[in-house]
Amino acid sequence: MTTMQIDTPHGPARAELHCAPEGRAGLLLGHGAGGGVGAPDLVAATRGAQAAGVHVALVEQPYRVAGRRAPAPANQLDRAWLAVADRLSEEWFHEQPLVFGGRSSGARVACRTSADGQAVAVLCLAFPVHPPGRPEKTRMPELDGVTVPTLVVQGESDPFGMPGPAPHREIMVLPGDHSLKREATVLSRTVEEWLDRILRPLD
Repeated sequence: MTTMQIDTPHGPARAELHCAPEGRAGLLLGHGAGGGVGAPDLVAATRGAQAAGVHVALVEQPYRVAGRRAPAPANQLDRAWLAVADRLSEEWFHEQPLVFGGRSSGARVACRTSADGQAVAVLCLAFPVHPPGRPEKTRMPELDGVTVPTLVVQGESDPFGMPGPAPHREIMVLPGDHSLKREATVLSRTVEEWLDRILRPLD
């Protein structure tokens, strides 16, 4: 594992790099609004990606690096994310295909930036469809706006809601809630199989 600091328009971000032998792509994973890159589902997804021969960068947003708990505005998160993706693509992933992903708030960032960042796919862990108890405040347009293959892994009792499938979007429902920590082995295997399948035409 290698950790590097990356300058962004909104302060330094941090990337924790987990490389796979002869990696075929790079997966960037972002954390939730109030959590870090050590979340159980991010760790499980990292294991699955490495098993599929994919390098992983666990990306810590500048507000977390600076020690703040309140997340930055969406436009700042997105610009910082794209700056990290550009730097990693140049220095570590050597212009390999990029997959964007993350949990909760990080999944929203991945969706919003997938087109600008030229991601070939998007992995959403616990996508927050709406705030708990507020279904009218939907974030589905962010998810629906993704035009590349997308996997959403969602807890069956997630109070943030359950997205529906779409032609390019797969939904994997696991026992548990928003934390997705109950079925780590299943999550790892699901990510491994999905990445292998969507990247095979690009190999």
